[in-house]
Amino acid sequence: MATWSNLSFQDSNSPMMEQLSFFHDHTMIVLLLITVIVGYSLIYMFYIKYSYRNMLNEHLIETIWTTLPAITLIFIALPSLRLLYLLDDSMNTLLTIKTIGRQWYWSYEYSDFMNIEFDTYMTMEENMKINEFRLLDVDNRTILPMNTEIRMMTSASDVLHSWTVPTLGIKIDATPGRLNQSTFTINRPGLFFGQCSEICGTNHSFMPIVIESTSINLFIKWLSKMT
Repeated sequence: MATWSNLSFQDSNSPMMEQLSFFHDHTMIVLLLITVIVGYSLIYMFYIKYSYRNMLNEHLIETIWTTLPAITLIFIALPSLRLLYLLDDSMNTLLTIKTIGRQWYWSYEYSDFMNIEFDTYMTMEENMKINEFRLLDVDNRTILPMNTEIRMMTSASDVLHSWTVPTLGIKIDATPGRLNQSTFTINRPGLFFGQCSEICGTNHSFMPIVIESTSINLFIKWLSKMT
């Protein structure tokens, strides 16, 4: 039996995803109200006997059906414009990561440090451990600190890819010859899974993304090992 968690978004683990979830819920409430009002009006007109004497005059009806959609659009447009601004805002980032989409794996570069580059391939089923997830785990996880503003820069070496982690509310196209970027902050430690969201070839379904969020101290220890 499907639950609300199966029908809605994944749990939010970044401030941006929390804002996106709120905007989704806000918009769905507005759409639900519109559906109820329009449905009631249609039922009233088609299935309930009435006379034009009991209806509002035509000028008032025209005013209402012109004004209400305009007000509705304002209630939807203002939060969406704010979200668009936040999605493009890349100020005060403390860490920059560059990822390159390839057929069919990801390459990562920690741009703020020297000689920290690695590739991530999907873990084959015969090499999986008991606590790993089929088609979602990789051999080299991307280690990132929590509560840190991170800039993610993406590109591709061959065809279009899309670096997507739903629980963090981030989705960036990886385009050959172009560098796209987005910023995000992770709220808590843990593992966060994503996949390529652009059909990029026969193995499109086999280039997952795994982010491991840790504390700053553990992240620094990992950096010292990598360097």
